[in-house]
Amino acid sequence: MRLPRAFVTAALATAFLVGAGHAPQAVAGELPSGTTFFTDPQSQVNKWVAANPSDSRQPRIASRIGSQPQAVWFANYSPSTVTADVRRVTSAAAGKNQVPVLVAYMIPNRDCGGASAGGAPDLAAYDAWARNFAAGLGSGSSIVILEPDSIALITCLSSSELSGRYASLARAASAIHAANPKARVYFDAGHSAWNSASVQASRLRSASVLTSGDGIYSNVSNYNRTANEVAFAKSVLSQLGGSGLTAVIDTSRNGNGPAPDNAWCDPHGRKLGENPTANTGDPAIDAYLWIKLPGELDGCAGAAGSFSPDYAYELAG
Repeated sequence: MRLPRAFVTAALATAFLVGAGHAPQAVAGELPSGTTFFTDPQSQVNKWVAANPSDSRQPRIASRIGSQPQAVWFANYSPSTVTADVRRVTSAAAGKNQVPVLVAYMIPNRDCGGASAGGAPDLAAYDAWARNFAAGLGSGSSIVILEPDSIALITCLSSSELSGRYASLARAASAIHAANPKARVYFDAGHSAWNSASVQASRLRSASVLTSGDGIYSNVSNYNRTANEVAFAKSVLSQLGGSGLTAVIDTSRNGNGPAPDNAWCDPHGRKLGENPTANTGDPAIDAYLWIKLPGELDGCAGAAGSFSPDYAYELAG
């Protein structure tokens, strides 16, 4: 996986302390099919496109990747600036009448697999960071992808650490909703080739998705085909009962499906999937999104999160 003023109103602080008291205000199909997602001119790919007009790879990368809306990750622990960092994105999106997709990626031990070391130093620090993150959301619509890997990948946590994580995720979602009721918060469902739908649903319940979330997401930074992810997400939602929750799916790199050996870290031969859209034709699936940023590495072909024009060019072929 792979950016990264604390001013919080009394109402936000109170909601955060109460924890998972938010009843999701979203209902299935609430995200309009005509939603236009935010395209960030400050993304690594668009900075590269602007800086390399004569590169032979530039036209393909610009047209196939740079032109598409993609998520903005908040992954560098900078509690004093995260509110302003989030506000930059949400303000820019509001100015274009676009909906930003924001990835909160700061939970302690955020990658038990070790590929993306970092995150907040402890849960108390994470709680404060989440409040500051929420304070930058503004008043427009937004999508928050809450902590990739946080529920699907828990192998390094003790039972008490896991309980603490679940509680912090619920508090973070409640803080986001208190700061901006138009924000939709999606919780981690892993993907179709990982945990079973029943296991993932049980963990999502423990993290209070039913009272603190608006939906779930699957396939972040992975390559599973969209049809498989739709079926999996619907199975998880079914396991959660008549909750009214919906799902979004990361289609950024799944055009060719998984690598033959199921390699996950910068495998070759992968392609872009469906372009980001809220017009999925399925009321259970709110959107196909590019959450993992095409061309940004997983950590094997280069530093995790760094942009590789070679890899981007291959994906866009």
